[in-house]
Amino acid sequence: MSTIFDTRELRQTIASPLVILFGAFWAGFQDWRAQRRLQAALSDLSDRELTDIGTTRCEIDYVASHRDADPRGARAVDRI
Repeated sequence: MSTIFDTRELRQTIASPLVILFGAFWAGFQDWRAQRRLQAALSDLSDRELTDIGTTRCEIDYVASHRDADPRGARAVDRI
């Protein structure tokens, strides 16, 4: 009796978790970079400009890390 193994299956079982792990790392890294760019852009604004968009200088870190949330808990209403 002889057993023949296909090396493609072996590579696929090893590569799949590595691809998933790298994909998760890359997505997290891209999110971190976007957060840093937003922090830098908000930090460059004047206090008056920050007030105009409804935030303060001390809220910049929160706003950058929670981009989908409103720091005051209010939700924007879409109008047609």
